[in-house]
Amino acid sequence: MTIAESSSATGLWARYLSERSQNFRDELVIFYSPLVKYVAGRLGSGLPKHVENADLVSYGMFGLIQAIERFDPTRGYKFESYAIARIRGSILDELRAIDWVPRSVRSMAKDVERAYARLEFRLGATPSDAEVAREVGISESDLMKIFSQISYTSVVALDKVLPALEGNPGSFYDRLDGERLQPSVELDQKESQLILRQAIRTLGNREKTVLALYYYENLTMAEIGAILQLSEGRVCQIHTKAVMQLKAKLTKADWN
Repeated sequence: MTIAESSSATGLWARYLSERSQNFRDELVIFYSPLVKYVAGRLGSGLPKHVENADLVSYGMFGLIQAIERFDPTRGYKFESYAIARIRGSILDELRAIDWVPRSVRSMAKDVERAYARLEFRLGATPSDAEVAREVGISESDLMKIFSQISYTSVVALDKVLPALEGNPGSFYDRLDGERLQPSVELDQKESQLILRQAIRTLGNREKTVLALYYYENLTMAEIGAILQLSEGRVCQIHTKAVMQLKAKLTKADWN
């Protein structure tokens, strides 16, 4: 953001926070609308072609409006970071609500997830591709094909890895909402975050790199492929495998 843009945003926020009028809110929506296009573009790169980018932008606008209405500048974090989380969450919530994943693909994803969870619990370690393939009753090459077919289901999976917070059914990103949590709930969340961090450390280097570039650097699968010198399809497979492994490790933690 340039100095002029920063100054303009400050003026818009000052007017909106002083009066909370819809007109000033709408000015902020227009000013920050590029954030919605940015998030929709990043998410859309991992989704099937029948999911229209214009629909993602529409879903994301609701998140932007919520972000503006709920943002508390006294909490000390940047609005852009807060808004991106809310926009992303709004898009993912809508995608889940319309059940855009074909039933056959969802069934395959559940079969592989269960296989990972069983093996993680039985072996006490991350299973290999060969072990997962045997558990599902298929070849390794067929497992890779399944990873490709279910790759776009895992795009919306990682923010559901952590258990929903008590009294807050939204995604982990919604924790930025600024709502106060009960001490016991906050303790549970910290424990879940610790388990997730520990689980991520056990992933292979490529899996960790793909997750970091996609979720923290906001790169598309194609951009990650260019960096790692892999095809976009291969990056999607690695991402799917990493998410499956994380979910299995957290399932194992719940069982223990």
